[in-house]
Amino acid sequence: MAKVTVDGIEIEVPNGATVLQACEAAAKEIPRFCYHERLSVAGNCRMCLVEVERAPKPVASCAYPVADGMKVFTDSAMVRNARRNVMEFLLINHPLDCPICDQGGECDLQDQATAYGGQGGRYVEEKRAVKDKYLGPLVKTIMNRCIQCTRCVRFATEVAGVPELGATGRGEDMQIGTYVEKALTTELSGNLIDICPVGALTSRPYAYVARPWELKKTDSIDVLDATGTNIRIDTRGPEVVRILPRVNEDVNEEWMADRGRFSFDGLKRKRLDRPWIRKDGKLRQASWEEAFAAISARMAGVAGDKVGAIAGDLVDAESAFALKTLLRGLNSPHTDCRQDGAVIDASRRDFYLFNSGIAGIDEADALVIIGSDLRKEAPVINARIRKRWMSGALRVACIGPEGLDLTYRTEHLGEGAAAISSLIDGSHSFAEELRKAKRPMVILGRSALARRDGAAVLAAAWELTRTFGGLSADWHGFNLLHHFGGQVGALDAGFLPGEGGLDVAGMLDAGLDALWLLGADEIDPARISAGTFVVYQGHHGDRAAARADVILPGAAYPEKEGTYVSTEGRVQHGRLALHPPGEAREDWRIIRAAGAALDVSMGFDTLDALRTRMVEANPAFGLVDGRIAGGCNDTTGPAASGQLGSEAFSSPIQDYWLADSISRASETMAQCSQVYNNPAPRLAAE
Repeated sequence: MAKVTVDGIEIEVPNGATVLQACEAAAKEIPRFCYHERLSVAGNCRMCLVEVERAPKPVASCAYPVADGMKVFTDSAMVRNARRNVMEFLLINHPLDCPICDQGGECDLQDQATAYGGQGGRYVEEKRAVKDKYLGPLVKTIMNRCIQCTRCVRFATEVAGVPELGATGRGEDMQIGTYVEKALTTELSGNLIDICPVGALTSRPYAYVARPWELKKTDSIDVLDATGTNIRIDTRGPEVVRILPRVNEDVNEEWMADRGRFSFDGLKRKRLDRPWIRKDGKLRQASWEEAFAAISARMAGVAGDKVGAIAGDLVDAESAFALKTLLRGLNSPHTDCRQDGAVIDASRRDFYLFNSGIAGIDEADALVIIGSDLRKEAPVINARIRKRWMSGALRVACIGPEGLDLTYRTEHLGEGAAAISSLIDGSHSFAEELRKAKRPMVILGRSALARRDGAAVLAAAWELTRTFGGLSADWHGFNLLHHFGGQVGALDAGFLPGEGGLDVAGMLDAGLDALWLLGADEIDPARISAGTFVVYQGHHGDRAAARADVILPGAAYPEKEGTYVSTEGRVQHGRLALHPPGEAREDWRIIRAAGAALDVSMGFDTLDALRTRMVEANPAFGLVDGRIAGGCNDTTGPAASGQLGSEAFSSPIQDYWLADSISRASETMAQCSQVYNNPAPRLAAE
C-alpha cells in the first residue's frame, strides 16, 4: 500500500493505483472524458489534470501511478487554469448545439464546461465539419460533436469484441468511424450511447422524442434474456420511450443487450387490449364477464385429466404459480413451461441453474461451452466471459456448431455430444487444461436439452463438471444457461407436469378438451387438436392468439409488478412503469378471476398474499435481490436415460432480433433483422 496525501488528506491506496483513483478514494471529484472505469486508459482528453508536488507541470491523473509519499493538489490555481484551457480547446470545434441535442440534460461536456470551464473562448476561426457516420439502425451519430475521447473505440474493441471502430486521419482531420461504412455487428451497440460523454452517439429510436426531465423513471428487470439485467424504464404518459441499464456489479455491471434496450416500441404494436370470444368461427370483441362466462360454460364439468396449461418464456413467477394453482384446483396434472421441449430435471434446483453465478465467471480458469451460442443467448454474460479471457486467466473450449464467433478465442472440440465423452475419458487434449484448473466451469445451453438425448446430455455435462473437480464445497461449476427471463421462475414455481401429467408435446398431441396458453407463443398452434377449447392469455396478438377460442388480454413486463428469476437463480422484482392498454389486466388477477368463475378456491386475493404462498411453496422466492450461492455438497447427478446421440448441436436462436413476441412486434427490431441478416456495406449514411 502507498500513502498519498490529497489536498491535505492522507490515504492509503494499493500500489499501482492511479492518481485519479487515489483522488476518488479521498472523495475528491476529478473531471474526465476519456477515462472510464471498465475501459483501458487512453489519457487523451487531459481534463483530469492535477498538480503533483515537485512535478514541473500538471499531470494527467488517469494515467499517472501513485508513489509512496506523493502529495496531490486537485484545486490549486495551476489546476483550475489548466482545466479551463483544456476545456477551451475541447470546445474549439464543438458546435455548441445544446438546445437541439438529445444528450442535453445528461451531457458530461455540458456539466463539466459549466463547472470547470472559463467564461468564453478565444477561437474565432471556422469550426471543422465532420460527416456523420452510419453505425446501424440503433445508434445515431452527429460527429461534429465528437471530442475524440475514444471511449467508443475502446468499448467496441475490448468489451464488445468487434474492432470495427477506429480513428482515421491526424490532427484536425482525425475522425472516429468504421473503416468501411456499415452497421456495427454487435448485440451490445446501445452501450456506446451510454459511454459517450457528449452527444456524438445518441439513440436513433429516441431521437427528438423527449427530454430527460419530462420522463418518469422506474427501476425494473429486463426479461428478454435470462441474465436478469437491471434496467430503468423511462416513460412519458402512456408510452415507454427509453430503456437504460442500471449498475449491478454481480449481474450486468453497467451493460445491456440491444434487444432488451431497443424493442420497447413493440409494447405499443399488435397489443391485445380487450377480451375476444370466438363465435361462429370468428373472433369478436367481448366484455370480461362474457369471456369468463364462456370459459365457465366450456370448462365446467370437464375432467381434470382433459385440461392442460402451457406457460410462456416471459411470464412472471406470480402468474405461473397462480395458473398452476388453478389447474391443480381443477384436478389437472398437465402443466408445463418448457415450450422448447428441454429435458430439465427439477428434482434439485442446481440441476437447472447457472450455479457459478455471473460474477463467478471472474474466478473461472477453464470453461467448456456445450451447445450454446452465448453471443445471441446472453450477450452480457458473453461480454463477461470475454473480459475474463482478455485477462489471460481463462481457457475456453466449445462443443457445438463450428465457426461460431463468440468474440474470444475458443478451442473447438466437436459438434456433437461425443466430444463430451472424449473429455470425460481424457482422450481430448483439453482435458489436461480442465485437470489443471482450480475453478473449472461448464456452461450447458438449454437448447442442448431440447433433443431426444436431452436427459443423457444433462447427465453427461454434470459428470464432466464432477470429473474435473468442478463440484466442491466452495465451488459449483455446473451451469445451465436459459434464454428468457420467465423460464427459471416458472420452474421454481413448479409449473411442470404433476404425477401422470403430460409435457408440452404430450398436451399438443393428446387432443385435450381444454388448453390454457399463458403467453405461450413459441409452440406450433397447428398441432393443437381442432376440438380443443383454447384460452390464450397474453399481451400480444402473436402466433398462438389466432388459434384461441377466448383471448384474455394480459400485461407485458413493464406494466405489472412481477417476480423474475434469472438464469443464476437471482430473484428480482420488476416494477409497474405504466398501466397496460385498454382493458388488459395483470395476469395473476385474470387467473384469480377465472378461478372464481370456475369455482376454484385460489387461496389469495392480493399480490402480497400470492407472494406469501409462493415463499411457502419455495423459500427461494423469499430471497429478493439475491441468490442462494455456494458450492456443491451433493455431487450426485441428474438421472440419465438413453444414450448420447450423434447429431450436432444447433443454435436455438436463429434470429436474435425477433426471438420473442415483443421483439416481433417492434419495427426497430424488424429493421435490425433486415440489416444484420443481410449484411452489406452501406455507401451513404442515413
